[in-house]
Amino acid sequence: MAARQATAAVIGAGDFIGAAIAKKFAEEGFLVFAGRRTADKLAPLVADIEKAGGRVSARGLDARKEEDITAFLQEADRAAPLEVCIFNVGANVNFPFTETTERVFRKVWEMACYSGFLAGREAARLMLPHGKGHLFFTGATASMRGGLGYAAFAAAKAGLRAMAQAAARELGPKNIHVAHLVIDSGVDTAWVRERIKEREGAEALAALPPDRLMRPQAVADAYWSLYQQPRDAWTFEMEIRPFAEKW
Repeated sequence: MAARQATAAVIGAGDFIGAAIAKKFAEEGFLVFAGRRTADKLAPLVADIEKAGGRVSARGLDARKEEDITAFLQEADRAAPLEVCIFNVGANVNFPFTETTERVFRKVWEMACYSGFLAGREAARLMLPHGKGHLFFTGATASMRGGLGYAAFAAAKAGLRAMAQAAARELGPKNIHVAHLVIDSGVDTAWVRERIKEREGAEALAALPPDRLMRPQAVADAYWSLYQQPRDAWTFEMEIRPFAEKW
């Protein structure tokens, strides 16, 4: 793929979903700006993208800090016009309702909702003068319903969804595609596999079919399909889940 004169920013470029998204957009010719809390942890992603012939800039940032998000996205836009911004910060924690502290609830909201607002607002401010853009938010099962032990996470993710919906109504007519991707599944990450092992045992983990958990690459492909949609058929919300997921 030839290099595009455009930037794709990935906020929350972690080792699995975020890395897969960054690699996909780099593969498709974008200059990728990848951000996560610890800059040193981005080194393997940078190496993989550059080895494949892609272009990437990696930055450490705290997505909860307005100044960090603003500086990160402005730098991305200066490098090449910001065309895509994908907010992929997690904050999936589980606590009994009565044991959820004020600090936990606030921190989860800051990470999964407030920081999404900051990212979306700043990206939109940069995209509007260009006359186009794509603003995508990673959601979860908790975006749609509160699960046992997920009061903080569900409140934050549901808030992110509502914020994205409001932004879509405002920005769509201005040629900015806003979409919310609901990942209704466990994703194949080291953290998820460890939770399965703890809950069901090593034998159950070993017996998992290869496509029972969602591959991070499948999430990246879903985002790419959203990016490719024509203006007369934009999707606001896409739900993805493996074939065997109960819903």
